[in-house]
Amino acid sequence: MEVQCEKCKTRFKIADDKLPEGKVVTLKCPKCESKIPVGTGEATQADAGASGLQSIIDEMASDTYDAALKPFEFLEEGVETALICEQDEAVSDKIRSALESMDYNITEAPSTRDALKYMRFHTFDLVVLDEAFDGGDPDSNYVLNYLGQIPMNTRRHAFIVLVGSNFRTGDNMIAFHESANLVLHHDNLDDFERILKQSLADNQEFYRVLNESLKKVGKA
Repeated sequence: MEVQCEKCKTRFKIADDKLPEGKVVTLKCPKCESKIPVGTGEATQADAGASGLQSIIDEMASDTYDAALKPFEFLEEGVETALICEQDEAVSDKIRSALESMDYNITEAPSTRDALKYMRFHTFDLVVLDEAFDGGDPDSNYVLNYLGQIPMNTRRHAFIVLVGSNFRTGDNMIAFHESANLVLHHDNLDDFERILKQSLADNQEFYRVLNESLKKVGKA
């Protein structure tokens, strides 16, 4: 099977016997590392795309402007914003409590489409996303895939926290692989505020050093 990356247009071939029949799987582009949904057997690649992230983005783009979809009517300068994508009420309560104590202005998305609508109008400072949000997983989580595709000069202004039970809290390799800034295990939600504050401080220091280095070589 020949596969094309929608982001960088790289084409490559995958042996059919390496793919499970009748399922949609997610591959990583060997050039730009974007995630590519591929359908096999009855689940064709066209079906995968039609029911996947691009179809949702196309749907959002085709919507007429509706001010009611904007997450905020007015924000004072300096107010930090957070988007929570979590459908487990007990988990979202803990996340919301931590963010409220940190003075975030919070929006909660009940579904993938709502999350993408909100992000259409606003770049959030913080996004807290469950790996299983809206029935997905890290490979088919459309909100996570969308965040991984936005331009880096926009993406680096948003801090992404991926919440789940399939990784250790603070595992930087998993965070990098999933295009997140921090991964948090459900067992550590009670300590979320402390962990988040430390990770935000580390992230701020990283970009301070990066920006200073870019200035020295004339790229900032």
